[in-house]
Amino acid sequence: MGVTPKIAPSMLSSDFANLASESHRMLNLGADWLHMDIMDGHFVPNLTIGAPVIESLRKHTKAYLDCHLMVTNPLDYVEPLAKAGASGFTFHVETSKSWSFYFLLLWFFWIDDWKELIQKIKSHGMRPGVALKPGTPIEEVYPLVEADNPVEMVLVMTVEPGFGGQKFMPEMMDKVRILRMKFPSLDIEVDGGLGPSTIDVAASAGANCIVAGSSVFGAPEPAQVISLLRNSVEKAQQTLIQ
Repeated sequence: MGVTPKIAPSMLSSDFANLASESHRMLNLGADWLHMDIMDGHFVPNLTIGAPVIESLRKHTKAYLDCHLMVTNPLDYVEPLAKAGASGFTFHVETSKSWSFYFLLLWFFWIDDWKELIQKIKSHGMRPGVALKPGTPIEEVYPLVEADNPVEMVLVMTVEPGFGGQKFMPEMMDKVRILRMKFPSLDIEVDGGLGPSTIDVAASAGANCIVAGSSVFGAPEPAQVISLLRNSVEKAQQTLIQ
């Protein structure tokens, strides 16, 4: 299928006072990406990091910075994050739809808006992805994956976005299965409640990009957790291919 495991510790669970050293630690323990949660306090109630923190961290690492934007207007963040050194730019389908409907109230204007957003993300050297909340039907992301200039990853939220440490929602795996069957070579990311007790169901559904926060940072041996996550995805991918 052409997809590979990508384990992305969520830096939201790290020690923010030592973000650079925490990033180095995760990479040395086997992480592939660093997952950066960007929240504006509006789209979700929490408020976290922004472009200045990404820029500061970029000075200390060449790692892939997997930025998940839980913000009201993602278009405003493209240039600042590109300049800061973000690698991936994942926006929420609910957000792009809501601001288009609010101002224009017509579906085809929403289509034009996300096309513009994806094009701008790519033109600034970042990899576009789209995320969806648990309550959003999976069909909402199909136009963004099937477009001539598509997103390159879909993030299926397995908790409500905005806070870490929530309980994994296994019913979201139906979305992952549908996506994997429909788009065999697509990167499918899952975020929320992933750890040793939930990774097998996510991996067997077809997820290959795994975001894990407290299960990694709170573990006595984080390297073992990262290895376990990777092994589960690799095993599942082999089964899916067969």
